[in-house]
Amino acid sequence: MTTLLKLGIPKGSLQNATIDLFKRSGWKINVNGRNYFPEINDDTIECTLCRAQEMSRHVENGTLDAGLTGKDWTAENKSDVHVITDLVYSKTSARPARWVLAVAPDSPIKKLEDLEGKKISTELVEYTKNYFSERNINVTVEFSWGATEAKIVSGLADAIVEVTETESTIKAHGLKIVHELMQTCTQLIANHDAWKDPEKKEKLEQIALLLKGALVAEKLVGLKMNVSETLLEKVVSLLPSLNAPTVAPLYNSNWFSVETVVDTSIVRDLIPKLLKHGAEGIIEYPLNKVV
Repeated sequence: MTTLLKLGIPKGSLQNATIDLFKRSGWKINVNGRNYFPEINDDTIECTLCRAQEMSRHVENGTLDAGLTGKDWTAENKSDVHVITDLVYSKTSARPARWVLAVAPDSPIKKLEDLEGKKISTELVEYTKNYFSERNINVTVEFSWGATEAKIVSGLADAIVEVTETESTIKAHGLKIVHELMQTCTQLIANHDAWKDPEKKEKLEQIALLLKGALVAEKLVGLKMNVSETLLEKVVSLLPSLNAPTVAPLYNSNWFSVETVVDTSIVRDLIPKLLKHGAEGIIEYPLNKVV
């Protein structure tokens, strides 16, 4: 009998990005209305939607075998779980998010010590309390139910600790960042007992491998082109690749097919150079996974 893996999918802002990542990795997850148990095209996995803020607690106590959640929420809950791998992705960017301390633009607070006796509003309460306690700075930390940036504007707090990826919301409220408390990203975590189970561990390693492969592929594209024998060396010298480009002779011809994988950030500059040096019929194509 196949062992069923109980997997938590983060509900909320990270939900769609997670489902899209799984789709690119080979798993199709269907969320039907308000159902908290999505369908997945893998009869060895049972999915459950769960808030990222709560995920590590449910993984720790064994309600879930594994789940995806932020490094920040595992730290906030002080959960004892096995971290399988970091996965840097989100709904807006492909870089780690940051929890930062922000104040009003005219605030006299310039450094952490200036917060002595002040009030901080945040959703990351326990971590923030510990952070200041370890530095012997006495502050009052209050839980924020949302619209945290507005707490400073309305005078409800002297400072906020808020998560940001692009700083756009913080800047939109006219706030300034004084200090960075931590960087966070999504992590695939597992219950210790589940990780000791050979079948579940093998399945989780498979999931981790393919999710990471999909994230790597997101930053790369494939390029394929035809090049004459006389121009081959020059064109190949222009091509960065994971190892070396694939070069194959075309049938009954002194032309070659050249194929490689390159970073998406250089393609717009690379293609004109390749054309200029004799490459023809250039095809750019997306990649699903690179492992």
